[in-house]
Amino acid sequence: MKILLSNDDGFLAPGLAILAKHLKTIADITVVAPDRNRSGASNSLSLVNPLRVTLAENSFYSVNGTPTDCVHLALTGLLKDMPDMVVSGINEGSNLSDDVLYSGTVAAAMEGRFLGISSLAVSLAGPKCMHYETAAEIARLLVTRLKNDPLPQHTILNVNVPDLPLLDVRGIQVTRLGTRHIAEPTIKTVDPRGRRIYWIGQPGPEEDAGPGTDFHAVNSGYISITPLHLDLTHYEVFEQLSGWIQALNIG
Repeated sequence: MKILLSNDDGFLAPGLAILAKHLKTIADITVVAPDRNRSGASNSLSLVNPLRVTLAENSFYSVNGTPTDCVHLALTGLLKDMPDMVVSGINEGSNLSDDVLYSGTVAAAMEGRFLGISSLAVSLAGPKCMHYETAAEIARLLVTRLKNDPLPQHTILNVNVPDLPLLDVRGIQVTRLGTRHIAEPTIKTVDPRGRRIYWIGQPGPEEDAGPGTDFHAVNSGYISITPLHLDLTHYEVFEQLSGWIQALNIG
């Protein structure tokens, strides 16, 4: 088995190195990751500036682009052989609920799936992120299972592992995305030259975080596995929109 690894924390992130170490026991690994932290890059592609690839001392490919750039580049020209799977992570911090809309970690897995490769994203949920080995071992188990029992097309797995020793993890739950309250206000300040600048505020606190959500699972000491579907079409609204079209009476 051949696996492409990427992340959004950069090619020197500890989670990426530990993930590569664990997955090398079951597959041939190639790492293509951003040259710096690109958290929050979401699914952005670099369409104006060229991408440059450097083979780093740790044998990882470093790219001056986004996580999506890294996976796209790897699968459409950089790699000689196509991988069997894309694994993104291990992210330093959770990617729960609305976070998946902004996460570069999840976006890298999405890009792999867009380009026809089975993919999963793995994050370590905790404020200090100490137990990367736990997340790496879970990733290894899930990769083996995904290889033997592939998921339907357009599906990726978003995996969040509580920051605990493996023996303290209570189990695994299949979950849905929770939701957050609206984000905290943007922070307004000035730079040393007196020009106004803004910092994006913190994510909003948990809102829908009851049983069945990814929030609840991780907060209870369980691993959360949320299947994400890449078809964003909201089919239940078709009938309402059809009524709109009839009322508009165009054509």
